[in-house]
Order: sequence, then structure tokens, then C-alpha cells
Amino acid sequence: MLTLERLEIRQDAFALRADLSLAAGAVVAIIGPSGAGKSTLLNVIAGFFQTALGRVLWDGQDITNLPPAKRPVAMLFQDNNLFPHLTVAQNVGLGIRPDLRLSEKDQLRVSQALQRVGLDGYGARKPGSLSGGQQGRVALARVLVQRRPLILLDEPFAALGPALKSEMLDLVAHLALETGATLLMVSHDPSDARKIAPQTILVADGIALPPQPTAALLDNPPPALVAYLGE
Repeated sequence: MLTLERLEIRQDAFALRADLSLAAGAVVAIIGPSGAGKSTLLNVIAGFFQTALGRVLWDGQDITNLPPAKRPVAMLFQDNNLFPHLTVAQNVGLGIRPDLRLSEKDQLRVSQALQRVGLDGYGARKPGSLSGGQQGRVALARVLVQRRPLILLDEPFAALGPALKSEMLDLVAHLALETGATLLMVSHDPSDARKIAPQTILVADGIALPPQPTAALLDNPPPALVAYLGE
């Protein structure tokens, strides 16, 4: 279980509060106006941004002050964060060892991850030779080899076309179900939340609200969400 306990995040004039929990294995979307703090919330959970007050707990353990590498978290960014001078297999292997000193067992993990995302045989290629969707699959394979129980997605498919984005969302949802990982996904598109996330956290007006059923939230949105969606 992920718990954000009386959390307060501050940066200059920006402030965000959160006091909520997510069950293990939950798939949850995070939506809200631009600048509300959606990505900042993920960065706090991942350890890239420090809290002003409160705690981040995983299965009851306080991870608030742990460095990112020590947290049970794998994060997929919007730009996929691939290194163009490395091969696909090397980019995935970074998720196991940053120095890329991979054992045969590690290399097998990389190959298996690429198979699971539909890129079997692509290991020797460079990211620049791949399509946007294929690059997203490489980044997702790197998340898989980390074998972390908490996966954070920061609008990783926002630049893709509708059909390809839908395909990637289906893949993410399937892999989360297969691994039992807890999944948190920031999106600016409510249809993404409807597609794969039974629950949604609304971030607006300085508060990250506890997760609510996605359909109910989007079918009867509060004023802050109405203003954002333009409905």
C-alpha cells in the first residue's frame, strides 16, 4: 500500500497537500489543470523532490528520505529518457545496472522484457531507428526489468497519435495486471483514465484528493475539473 500521510509540498509560491492511500495493485490516474502539481506529486513519490511536511509510506515503511534508487519505484517519463548512443538492449539494461556490467542472467532478463513489449530482435538497434511507439516500448521494458512494485507514468504517451496511444495504454494495463504492480499515471486526457484506471486522483486548488471511482468523477465532475475540461 502507498500512503501519502499529511503531505505538504512547497516550492516558492506553489503549494500542494495530499493525505491519501492506494491499495497494492491499484491502477490510478492523476488528472487536473496544468500547473496543479500532478508531475510534482509523482516526483515526490519517486524521491526526486523533497516534501516540506508529512511522510511517504510504502507498506507501512517510511521512505520519505530514501534516495530514488532505494525506493520501490520505477518511473516512465514523457520523453522516454533513452540514450541515443546506446543500443535498445543497453537502454533496457540500465534498469538493472547503471554501469551495464550485466551477467548472462541479466541479459536474459533484458531479452525477456523486450519480448514482453513486442520488441524481440530489436536489442541491437539504436533508439533513433525506432518509431515513437517503439521507443515507448523500450522505456517500458526498462521499467519491467527493474521489478519494482510501484510504477509511475508521467504522461509517457502524450506525443503519440490516438491509435498508438491506445495500444500503449492497453500494454501498460496488461503488464501492471500481470506483475501485480501498483500503477499511478499522470494524464491530461480523461479518456486515458477511463480506459485503464478504475480510480482517479484529482489534483486541483492545492490539494491532491483521495482516489475516486473514475467514471463517477468524470461523469459528475466538480467545478475545478469542469473548468479544466471545458465542459
